[in-house]
Amino acid sequence: MAEKFFPYDPAEALNSREAVEVFMADAFETGDAAHIAAALDVVAKAQGLTQSAGEPSLKSTLELMKTFGLKLTITAVTINTS
Repeated sequence: MAEKFFPYDPAEALNSREAVEVFMADAFETGDAAHIAAALDVVAKAQGLTQSAGEPSLKSTLELMKTFGLKLTITAVTINTS
């Protein structure tokens, strides 16, 4: 018997500020601009925004994140130069 698959919309799981925070933190952790843009689109959808983030600039990313109640922070990382 074949497994039945159902559509999954990650926006449905973003029903709290904490869920959005974890979701976006994970997206930024990838360092992949396309992944971050896609995550912003998902959060925008979850927030009921109709306009897609698309290929956001830093300015529009910061504006969207402010709308979502989030801000970017900087953390130093160790770079292995050997």
